[in-house]
Amino acid sequence: MSGAVPQSDVVLVTGMAGGGKSVAMHALEDAGFFCVDNLPPELLTPFLAVEKQRGERRVAIAVDVRSEGSLPHLLPLIKQLRAEGVAVRSIFLDANDETLVRRFSETRRPHPLRSGQRDAGSDGGDAHRALLDAISLERELLAALRVESTVIDTSLLRAAQLRAWVRDLVSVKGESLTLVFESFAFKHGVPSDADFVFDVRVLPNPYYDRELRPLTGRDAPVADYLQAQPEVNLMLGQISGFLRQWLPNFAADQRSYLTVAIGCTGGQHRSVYLVETLARQFASHGHVLKRHRELDAK
Repeated sequence: MSGAVPQSDVVLVTGMAGGGKSVAMHALEDAGFFCVDNLPPELLTPFLAVEKQRGERRVAIAVDVRSEGSLPHLLPLIKQLRAEGVAVRSIFLDANDETLVRRFSETRRPHPLRSGQRDAGSDGGDAHRALLDAISLERELLAALRVESTVIDTSLLRAAQLRAWVRDLVSVKGESLTLVFESFAFKHGVPSDADFVFDVRVLPNPYYDRELRPLTGRDAPVADYLQAQPEVNLMLGQISGFLRQWLPNFAADQRSYLTVAIGCTGGQHRSVYLVETLARQFASHGHVLKRHRELDAK
């Protein structure tokens, strides 16, 4: 199909059932994308050809295990489209098993790999085990696609956070590597979408200063306190040096996104300050995004 479609914005939204695809698609629709849900992979090329005839517009397509039989064809097709100049951005929405089970229980919907059966809301351990088995099978089926995608862990995200993060991702133009800095609290778990995780709990904690406790790493008094700590500057320098050393290699490997997660105990002071500082230091890199998982949830 060489030359069949023009270079344009095509966003592929995929991931685990219950991961938040509906929220992401609504965000993309609000951002001006023409959205199509559950398009069979074998129809992707003819669909984009039709879009060419209608004139270029940004397109978002949701694909999941409801197209189970066609999934093996999807990844080769994405690679083919990219080789032909089509800018395809693949976003994979993930969540931990506990979160997925809870979401299915709340919505009382069956898992798509157990069509017609009521996993959620059923009594007994058998139904729970069957749901976990379906989730495990789904992870296996989507594993290769996840590796080739930008992953967002939605386990602890509110709908508003997910909408904002998706809008940030699709707002980035061009082919260069996008660097994402994300702060988080270890007490709520490590983000599964992180490529690198740095633990800064060993640094002096502003939480133990009564005046600094209610503030965040974005506030000047906290920043001043942390800037005065030699350990903080040493940690910043080492993280920065590591990234500057290896970013060219990741870019040469044709990576689209690299997520660097910085964690402290509460995700409020130290990790936030480091993310803000690193984002400024790497601003000249090109595409830099920053996220504060715990702060953005408030």
